[in-house]
Amino acid sequence: MASRLKRFGADMSLLAVAIVWGSTFLIVQDAIKQTPVYTFLFWRFLLAAVLMAVFSVKHIQALDKRTLFAGFVLGAFLFLGYVFQTFGLVYTYSSTVGFITGLNVVIIPFVLLIIFRKKVSFYSCAGAIAAALGLYFLSANAHVGMGKGEFYAFICAVMFSLQIVFTGFYTNKHDTHSLVFVQFCAVSVFCFFGIFALNNPLLPPTFDSLFIKAVVITSVFATVFAFFIQTAMQKFTSSAKTAIIFTCEPVAAGVVGYFFANEAFTPAQFVGAVLIIIGMLAAEIGEYAVKKIKTLFCR
Repeated sequence: MASRLKRFGADMSLLAVAIVWGSTFLIVQDAIKQTPVYTFLFWRFLLAAVLMAVFSVKHIQALDKRTLFAGFVLGAFLFLGYVFQTFGLVYTYSSTVGFITGLNVVIIPFVLLIIFRKKVSFYSCAGAIAAALGLYFLSANAHVGMGKGEFYAFICAVMFSLQIVFTGFYTNKHDTHSLVFVQFCAVSVFCFFGIFALNNPLLPPTFDSLFIKAVVITSVFATVFAFFIQTAMQKFTSSAKTAIIFTCEPVAAGVVGYFFANEAFTPAQFVGAVLIIIGMLAAEIGEYAVKKIKTLFCR
């Protein structure tokens, strides 16, 4: 019972992360209209690394080479996910990129099987399929072809899948504070080199309140809070279930956009949101619910 409560608490914490990510989508969208993506990401993750260092001084002092390597691996996957997502947006629709990126929910079971020889439960697979179908409707029936943009978006989905899977692998072997801190440092370093590779400015073109507010909010809530919770809570839940829960991010973004930015929320998108919630519930309580039903009918 105690372990079940721990898993439930972990899953609810990860749901809070997905809601935070979805809720900050609008402010990020506004910020990158005037600031290059990698410039924005550099300052976001640099500030996050500084904040993490302040709150984790004792943990970081005991940082070892293995944790340093693990953190850089996670940071590399996260950075590459952002890179390929950005390039995908250059060549195809944002709804298409959003849909394909979200397909990490069905990629993760294959990653777990190929790399770790670990099978995913039937209910997690069913939940992943329902969530993927929900993403399709939520992204306004994305136009998926076989072009360059779709290929980049698929690589992005693979990178985010690897970040989730390896977070689950490393979180039981390394100190959470140190692992998250190194990951933030790695992303900021990679973004620093990406800025110069793409001839982007290191400083934002307009250092105004919008940029400052976006960097501070995303650093504190969408980075420090979100990735610390993800890393800490994946000790108690599976990578496959984590990915399903994270598909609630576009649901949260859609709800926030509807209420605060007068964006449309169509019937098809509502169906998509419901399917994602069904997928999450299938992964969360599917096995328990089926056992209860069987018990009732077998009396």
